[in-house]
Amino acid sequence: MSTDDSEKSDSQFVRQRALILVVERNPIVQRLERYFLEQAGYSVEFAGDGETALARIKELKPTIVVTEILVPKLDGLSLCRTIKSDPSNRNILVLVFSHLHAEDRAHEAGADAFLVKPLTEELLIQTVERLLQLVQAKSVVQPQ
Repeated sequence: MSTDDSEKSDSQFVRQRALILVVERNPIVQRLERYFLEQAGYSVEFAGDGETALARIKELKPTIVVTEILVPKLDGLSLCRTIKSDPSNRNILVLVFSHLHAEDRAHEAGADAFLVKPLTEELLIQTVERLLQLVQAKSVVQPQ
């Protein structure tokens, strides 16, 4: 197997094992995100608010949490801070998105990536792929 084939195989393996928790209050946006992510080969779960997301994180241990900033009960930035402050979540990456231009605030909260709405399929998938490359790099450096 060539190096390119090996890299593709590794990428497909990570994609198949990656569980993405999307925190979004709007059911229409949820359906759109599910479609984008599942078409790309990811497993997707949802939470409609920040408190539910925390419970789902404990239950599911997702690879990536994708959260809108403006979600009820616990906003996306507070959710990000909470995830990043818990050592048991150290391997969970967080992608924050919003129609607000809040990239600096998202990174201050610990976000690994930020996207401005409206999300496009291409940009969402590219960003998730980049985050998964970070997951792969971490697992090579720090075996679990």
